[in-house]
Amino acid sequence: MSEHRRKPPQPQGGGRAAARRGQSGSASGRRAAPRGATGSPADTYGSGSAVPGGEERPYGGRAEARRAAQRNSAGRRRAPENGRRGPGGPTGPGRGRGRTTASDRQRIIDYPRAGKYGWQRWVPSWKLVSGLFLGFLGSLVAIAGIGYAMVSVPSEENAAALSQNNVYYWADGTQMVATGSGENRQNVTIEQIPKDMQWAVISAENKTFYEDSGVDPMGIARALANMATGGDTQGGSTITQQFVKNTYLSQEQTVSRKFKEMFISIKVGTKLDKSEILQGYLNTSYYGRGAYGIQAAAQTYYGKDAEDLDASECAFLAALLKGPTYYDPAGNENLDKSATPAANRERSEKRWRWILGEMNKDGHLSDADYQKAVSEYPEPQGRKAIKGMTGQVSYLVDTAKKYVLAHSEITEAQFDQGGYQIYTTFEKDKVDALAKAVKKIEKERLDPKRELDQHVQFGAASVKPNDGAIVALYGGAGYENGHFNNNADTAGVPVGSTWKPYVLAAAMQYGTYKSDGVGVSPMSKYNGNDHLKVQKPDGSYYLKKDNSLFYQENESDFPWGYITLHKAMEQSVNTPFVQLGVDVGMEKVAQVAEGTGILKQSFADINPSFALGTSTPSAIRMADSYATFAASGKQADPYSVKEVKHSGQPVPGFEKPKTAQAMPENVANNVTKVLENVIENGTGQNAKALGRTAAGKTGTTDENKSAWFVGYTQQLSTAVAMFREDPKSHELLSMNGTAGDDSIHGGDIPTSVWTEYMKAALKGKPDPGFPEPTPIGEVFDQVGAPSPTPSVTVKPTETETEEPSPTPSTSEPEPTPSPSVSETCAFGWCNENGGGENGGGDGGEDEVSPSPSTSESSDNGNGNGGNGNGGIFGGTDGE
Repeated sequence: MSEHRRKPPQPQGGGRAAARRGQSGSASGRRAAPRGATGSPADTYGSGSAVPGGEERPYGGRAEARRAAQRNSAGRRRAPENGRRGPGGPTGPGRGRGRTTASDRQRIIDYPRAGKYGWQRWVPSWKLVSGLFLGFLGSLVAIAGIGYAMVSVPSEENAAALSQNNVYYWADGTQMVATGSGENRQNVTIEQIPKDMQWAVISAENKTFYEDSGVDPMGIARALANMATGGDTQGGSTITQQFVKNTYLSQEQTVSRKFKEMFISIKVGTKLDKSEILQGYLNTSYYGRGAYGIQAAAQTYYGKDAEDLDASECAFLAALLKGPTYYDPAGNENLDKSATPAANRERSEKRWRWILGEMNKDGHLSDADYQKAVSEYPEPQGRKAIKGMTGQVSYLVDTAKKYVLAHSEITEAQFDQGGYQIYTTFEKDKVDALAKAVKKIEKERLDPKRELDQHVQFGAASVKPNDGAIVALYGGAGYENGHFNNNADTAGVPVGSTWKPYVLAAAMQYGTYKSDGVGVSPMSKYNGNDHLKVQKPDGSYYLKKDNSLFYQENESDFPWGYITLHKAMEQSVNTPFVQLGVDVGMEKVAQVAEGTGILKQSFADINPSFALGTSTPSAIRMADSYATFAASGKQADPYSVKEVKHSGQPVPGFEKPKTAQAMPENVANNVTKVLENVIENGTGQNAKALGRTAAGKTGTTDENKSAWFVGYTQQLSTAVAMFREDPKSHELLSMNGTAGDDSIHGGDIPTSVWTEYMKAALKGKPDPGFPEPTPIGEVFDQVGAPSPTPSVTVKPTETETEEPSPTPSTSEPEPTPSPSVSETCAFGWCNENGGGENGGGDGGEDEVSPSPSTSESSDNGNGNGGNGNGGIFGGTDGE
């Protein structure tokens, strides 16, 4: 064979290396099998088979060799179709990675990835990620296109239909008043809206208003995220979106409404000019006080047309768009207790100043105009009565509206847009009777020309026991007379000794730290003397801030000695109830009061004075709380609305409150028995003129700043409060000298109002009396009392028939001298004027407490002139 013979082509299947890898059974694995050893047709170059015996067939010439090479080359190109060959065949193991099979190439989404192993198999390729992203964007575009095509801009008639009245009804279903936004809206053109107002809103809410498309995608995303998480749903809207919401959509916070708002805003942005959108927004926005639109707001807050507003006033009105409940300096405590006039004023002034600063920063207000505008806060005018909202109707509507907003998902803006029918619990005849009673007593006892009779106010409420329905209230002189605070639901007027029944009820129910949980009988005796130290359970005494001893005062210095709690309640003696409250635990007293319906947020600080009524619940809450005693311990929350409908459809959330047993029946009935005696023989004797069975308690407070009477029958519980208030600072003023008297007590004017009203309200009704209680608790006298302690049995020689000493004449017509009006407060808490219920004198507070008198006061009758009404106990009613 010639040495120049052409080198034969490599066998089919990937060359010599592949042949070596494919060799099986080789000991060393290094040498390739001889040609033809495998018996494969590819082992020879010729078109035929191998020569028998494995001998190579020589080529017939160059042309034949070339054709053979071409055939073998074609074979090599076809081999990769099934991957590289290995010992196990095309799909068997071998060196390197196998190539993708035909079945893998047919997958639309290569995931999990073929040909990858371990964690790499689960990492999507960039082609897959980019493809899915583009597909998602395409889907969004498609959805947006469909939504844009399907959502149309509503007609203007839809917006006009939103402006309706709210109609309030009396308890009998007759109409009380119709009020709403329908009459307090007047649209103006953009030319009539000052440029300062336009720029104030744009600088504060949407700086890119003239450049944007009408929607804020990021803002919408934030709003949707807040909706999903239950967060704040406000904000995130452009002026165009807010205009669309005000004009075409409801105020509900839902995803569907948000998408509608977005699509309509886009269409409106292409359909309307920016000036038209801004004009529509300012004409439909809510500014508070029932004012919709800039023209109504200008008249409501400044008594002028919108076009006459200056830059400072414009910034003020723009601040209201943040939320009038919290930015109206007049306050909105009827809607939210945190929206006080002071807090709102601070919020309003801060945002007003910020808006002016933004206008200046954005170049819409020159430096000179900015300095002029920011120099003085533009004080708005006070509230005014709305048509039909006169007399007590204004306060009834105020109370009902507050109840609706507190017991539903309705916002104030939604409510003020109208369309609601509110069915209240108020009974017209009782409302009229209560107002008439106040006016009658006010006319008889007060002279508006006398300085000390000026600024006197009344608040009252009447509630059904075992039900909670508020049937009547007196909120003040009326909106038309400039009185906008609802005195029936006011806060900040201490209730005084009307709080003492809670102390007694807690003692009856829980006992004292000395009784091991056994209830205390109202016949237990406590020291009733004036100017006493208050002892803690550990034997130490309460101190003042300067670490000197604190002494509790009564209204007078009469030496009562050790008297029963029954007698102490009758004559409203302070010292026994302060010590009893400490012995029971003021937390227990608070627990009992809260259980009867008193709101915890109206509680004063827990200290000895807590027993004397330093807390400030409203007349509504006091009437409802005493209704718990009238209903033998059953409590129901007060309510003023029975049903609400919107466009004729019932609104959920106005089911009648359920009653619950707040205290044991016998505890409530025993308290009632004690309070009956207050009217029969004590400080509330003016209520005897009612002519039927009743129970109640008088109350007078620190420096004679307020006086109360809360009383009830089984059918009705009514609270009457009287106080003086500075019209500017709203601070309470002393009533010493009011009505020509040295001081005003709860048993005087407030009791007279209560009696006058209850006569009319209960006229023709039966007198069912009260359930007779069974004796309760055991006698646990205070240490030092003459009778054995503790003991249920009283020695005959220690009975209450012994004559007290000294004993004033029962015919004595004049009360003891009134104490000084200058009082002190001990270690940060006031004890109703230095500890006395009506501000007992503080003279000698640094002296040692006097020893208890050995001569004890009687508790067996009406002697000693101690029954009030000209008796010895400090004033006309002994309160």
